[in-house]
Amino acid sequence: MMDKLISFTSKMSEFTGKFVSYAIYIGIAMLSCEVVLRYVFNHPTVWAHGYTQRLFASYYILIGAFTLIKGGHVRVDLIYNLVSRKGKIVLDMLNYLCLLIWGSSLLYSGWLYFLTSWHEHEVDETVLRAPIYPIKFLLVVGVFLITWQGLVNFIETLVSLLKGEE
Repeated sequence: MMDKLISFTSKMSEFTGKFVSYAIYIGIAMLSCEVVLRYVFNHPTVWAHGYTQRLFASYYILIGAFTLIKGGHVRVDLIYNLVSRKGKIVLDMLNYLCLLIWGSSLLYSGWLYFLTSWHEHEVDETVLRAPIYPIKFLLVVGVFLITWQGLVNFIETLVSLLKGEE
């Protein structure tokens, strides 16, 4: 049962990370279009700056769980490299516990942030008046994904500690 949960979560994080990684090309295209329109034709857009900010913010938060399973988040290796395998497991558990606390609080406040935006029909400041709440919802989804992956990693690390795996 636990193996299925770990496998499913890792596959979900892997799929989400790979899928979202293609958003970077959309952002590059939008920024390139803006540069050409602004500097070649002297006719900048009213939408490119805001939309690329929202796209990249969504990208960074949605790819967090993928980065976590790939071991790409920043870690202070100065202490980590000095301890035994069992010490590394304990430090990993402490890291995941901090991630769970951060993720839970951010998930709660982010959800309220999204709901407020949704109920108020919040729009951006451009003449397009595009809704903001879809982006705020994506941020909640991203925080959920990384927190869920952190919980699964915590459980996996706890199991390996209890089994005495070195």
